[in-house]
Amino acid sequence: MLNNLLDLSSSGPIERRHVLQLAGGSVGLNLAGLWRAQLSHANSTTAISRVNSPIKACIVVFYYGGPSHLDTYDMKPDAPADIRGEFQPIASSAPGIFVSEHLPNMSRVMHKVALIRSMNHQNRLHDSASTEALTGRQSPTGDREEFAPISQFYPCFGACLSYLWQNRSIEIPHAALPFVFHNVVDTPCQGGGFLGARFDPLQISLDIETKSYRAGALALPAGQTSSMVSDRRRLLDTLELASLSSSTTAVGEQWRMFCDKAFQLLGSESLRQALDLSRETQQTRDRYGYGPAPVSVGEGGGGGNGSEMGFGRQMRGQNLLLARRMVEAGVPFVNVYDFRQQGQNWDAHFKNFNQHKSHLLPLADQSLSALIEDLDDRGLLDSTLVVAMGEFGRTPKINRDGGRDHWPDCYTVLLAGGGIRGGTVYGSSDQLGAYPASDPVSPSDLAATIFWRFGIDPTTEVHDQLGRPHRLSDGKPVRDLFA
Repeated sequence: MLNNLLDLSSSGPIERRHVLQLAGGSVGLNLAGLWRAQLSHANSTTAISRVNSPIKACIVVFYYGGPSHLDTYDMKPDAPADIRGEFQPIASSAPGIFVSEHLPNMSRVMHKVALIRSMNHQNRLHDSASTEALTGRQSPTGDREEFAPISQFYPCFGACLSYLWQNRSIEIPHAALPFVFHNVVDTPCQGGGFLGARFDPLQISLDIETKSYRAGALALPAGQTSSMVSDRRRLLDTLELASLSSSTTAVGEQWRMFCDKAFQLLGSESLRQALDLSRETQQTRDRYGYGPAPVSVGEGGGGGNGSEMGFGRQMRGQNLLLARRMVEAGVPFVNVYDFRQQGQNWDAHFKNFNQHKSHLLPLADQSLSALIEDLDDRGLLDSTLVVAMGEFGRTPKINRDGGRDHWPDCYTVLLAGGGIRGGTVYGSSDQLGAYPASDPVSPSDLAATIFWRFGIDPTTEVHDQLGRPHRLSDGKPVRDLFA
């Protein structure tokens, strides 16, 4: 991995002394320091070559439930009252771009942001909409909710990248945090799909009691050290050589592959450091913010509705800080799921304005702006694409409960970094925010854009476990978003 980080594709080798100087010239030259050194060196090249080079990482922040585009980044102040809603637009740092009054922090970084205001698809239910948003493909089961577990078919973006990078020495190609999100069952769009479980993400879990994170079962037992793990690995190798049982069947080979990966991650000091937010200053942690604890009864009625009931909402801001740390540790693709449980997320069918104003937007505004600024401060924004989106938007028409319902026909996706032209808008919605008025963009186009920015042709084929070919995406990259 260190070799990969020091391999500059366009600017040539870095002298060892120069690397040490750039990283601080002192002890603690870790992966984050090496990456910052690389980027600092690369920044001495022209702006054009920097923008045109492939990104090194992507963070997808998924606002499960569907934020209201009309009350955030595509406001319609001249529409009738039952469409424009209660919020007022405010000017931003990007001339001509207005955002909701409840996004004051994001308003100050809009010159670093690009908006797609013409996203659309045809899935009106959460499971199928989330599947298309996170895989770029329509769910094979159509537009429906799942009431019993089903196998995922299409792989998510990170799984496709893991498959394409499987021969590279990348310790963790894809991570997801801080939980697996679900409606009635876990939504089948978060793993390797037809590529196989081998390409599932490393799942980072939230321990809400200690307000800390762990990588599944990969924490070392008390009293164990990395060297002790290495000793056990060598013992296992010796036993396997004696029996030869693990190499005689496909099942044995797969078991050995998972064991190898598990031992590698158990011995990973960079992973342990990345998960430890106590290494950050309190000032940085406060910059990303904390949320209040969930309440037992939400304002939506029915005993289980309301984002104020959402599990883990105390750590919504810290999730984005952890994503930045994972990128610094060399993880090229990170999914952040803002809420875990349907009904207790962005799905504001009732009291839409109080839900957004009081419970949803404040921490999203604080943490996303902090992530963008923090990546920029650390020299990582040009090489890291941030994508912030839900599975759809909300209806232009406000319903009788003061809410907005599901609306995939037109909504907004936000991008930052990765060479985007900051302060720009691609596509537009009509006067009511109901349908694209120009340059419609589909989830498959967004998928193609992500792969293209990694330097990968979206028409590249991956193969399922039966050997059948599938294109990464049937969409087209939205090139006009980038310089």
